[in-house]
Amino acid sequence: MLYGPAVVAVLKVAVTAVTFLLGASMVALWLGKPRWHGRINAVCLALTYATLGGLEVLMRIIQPGIFDFIVSDPVALGRLRLHLAFAVPAAVLFPVLLVTGYRGPRRWHLVLACVFGVVWMGTWLTGILGLPHD
Repeated sequence: MLYGPAVVAVLKVAVTAVTFLLGASMVALWLGKPRWHGRINAVCLALTYATLGGLEVLMRIIQPGIFDFIVSDPVALGRLRLHLAFAVPAAVLFPVLLVTGYRGPRRWHLVLACVFGVVWMGTWLTGILGLPHD
């Protein structure tokens, strides 16, 4: 039997790890290594979607009531909704950003990168600081 707050803590670690990888991809770009930038971002996308898929399986099949501790608390539920307001757009933008990075157009990629940066930081802040894990 899995413990909901422990799962949230693991998810916080995963989001932080992907955030560091995204930072590493920006360093690669700054160093003039666009190929490494793309490869690191592809790894970030794979990790993000693997985590989302695993979370869906956990919530819907393995242990459907695992996050009842959040749903039963109005404050925690509000924080989760705020987090999802950032996380869902980030998850949708991520593959689009990867495709525009590989195939262009460059201007779209740069605009989407700015938007993605904002929603990813919102995802990180609301997830790390806002969601309960104790």
